[in-house]
Amino acid sequence: MNRREFIKKGSLTALGVAGLPYILPSGRLFAATGARKVNHVVFCLFAGGVRNWESVQKAEGNLMPNILSGSEAISSDLVGSMSNLPSSPLSSSMQSMGTLFREFRFSSGPTGHYNGHTTALTGQHTSTALNLRAAPDMPTIFELYRKHNSPSTSATNAWWVSHSNNLYPLLNYSTHPNYGPAYGANQIAPTQLFQGSSLDALGPEFSIDPDIQSELERLTHFSNSQFDIPFSAAAGLENTVEGREQIQAFLSQMVQAAQSGQHINPWSVPSGMNGDMLNVFYAEEILKEFKPELLVVNMFGVDVAHTNFTGYCDNLRRADWAVAHLWNTIQNTPGMANDTLLIVAPEIGRNANPNTIVDVNGRAALDHTTDDAVSREIFCLMLGPAGIVQANQSIQTVTGESIDIVPTIADALGFGSEVSGILPGRVLQEAYV
Repeated sequence: MNRREFIKKGSLTALGVAGLPYILPSGRLFAATGARKVNHVVFCLFAGGVRNWESVQKAEGNLMPNILSGSEAISSDLVGSMSNLPSSPLSSSMQSMGTLFREFRFSSGPTGHYNGHTTALTGQHTSTALNLRAAPDMPTIFELYRKHNSPSTSATNAWWVSHSNNLYPLLNYSTHPNYGPAYGANQIAPTQLFQGSSLDALGPEFSIDPDIQSELERLTHFSNSQFDIPFSAAAGLENTVEGREQIQAFLSQMVQAAQSGQHINPWSVPSGMNGDMLNVFYAEEILKEFKPELLVVNMFGVDVAHTNFTGYCDNLRRADWAVAHLWNTIQNTPGMANDTLLIVAPEIGRNANPNTIVDVNGRAALDHTTDDAVSREIFCLMLGPAGIVQANQSIQTVTGESIDIVPTIADALGFGSEVSGILPGRVLQEAYV
C-alpha cells in the first residue's frame, strides 16, 4: 500500500503522518524555589530573519505599525504591493504597552535560521558543528521548565508550535543526559497538520471517514509510545489519560473544522491568511483550550527575502498584524489575561548588502551570512501585566542578546535559580518595573 492509499484509508489526509504531534508525559516534577512574576509565558520567534533596518529603524517606513509606535509612511514604490489588512486589533502599539530592546543581538554562531532558533530555545551559543539532524546537546526551555517547575504541572502546559516539521521538532528536547524526551513539550506543526498539502493533492472529492477519532487515537498512541518509559527512569513522571484525552479531542476538533473550511480565513483578512497568520491562529486555539504556562511559536514568512524584497516587506507587515492579534487573544482569554509575559524576537537578522536577485519593484533581495554584523542585529519586545513589565519603554543602546531569553522565561516562571548554573545569559531586568 502506498502512502496516498494509506492516508485515504486512515482518513488522516489533513494531518499527514509526518505531521503528527508528540503527546508527552505529565505528572510530578521538581519544585521551583523562586517567586513567579507571571503564570504564563508566550515566546514568538518572529518572522524568519528580520533586518533591523526594515523593522525598528523604519528605513522603508513603519512596516510594523502594530508592534512599533509611529506613523512613518511606507516607501512609495512598495505601497502598491502591500496586502490589504484589517485595522489593528489593538488600541495602541505594542511598543507603548511594553519594553522594546531596539538593539538586541544574536552575538555568536552562524547566522542561520536553525542556529538562531537553537540559541533562542536553549539559551546557549551554537557553533559551526551544529548537527542539523540531531537534537541539541543542551536542554531546551521546555526541558528546563518541565523538570524544574512546580510539582503539579502537566505536560499540556508546555507547547512548541513550529511552522514546519522540517528541522524544528528537534528543538523540542535535547540529548543532554539529565534531560531528554521525558521533559519535552507537546510539539505540533499545525499548518502541515491541519492544512497539509496532501489534502490539496486529493482534491474536493475527498471526505473524512466517520471513524477519524479512532484512527487519530491509534496513530497518536504510536507517536506517544516513544515516551512510555519506566517510572523509575522518568524521575517520577507518568503519562495521564486525562492529558491525552484532552489533546485527542482538540486534534479531532481542529481536523474537522479545517476539513469543513472553517480555517481557510478565520480572521477574515481581505488578502487572505498566509502561513504565519495560520500558525499564530492555531497557537491561539491552543492557548484558549489548554491555557499553557509555556508556549513557543515561530513564524517564517519573511524568509522570502532571499529572492523577493517586496514580498519580505509585505510579509513583515502581515507578521506584525498576526502578533497583535496574538496579544489581543491573550488579553481576552480568561486565565491568561493580565497574567502573561509575551516575548517577541527574530532569531537572526539579514545582511547589510543585498544579493543579485531583483524583484518586480527593482529591489534587491537579502541573505544572511556569518560575516555580516547587520545579520546579528535583532530586536526584542516584552509585554506583560501592568506593574510587572515597564510600559512605553524603548531602550536605544545595545542591550541584551538572544541567549538572555531563556533565563528571562525561567525567572518569570519562578525557576530561574534552579537553572542559572547552566545558562550563560542573564535576566532582562531592564524590562521590569
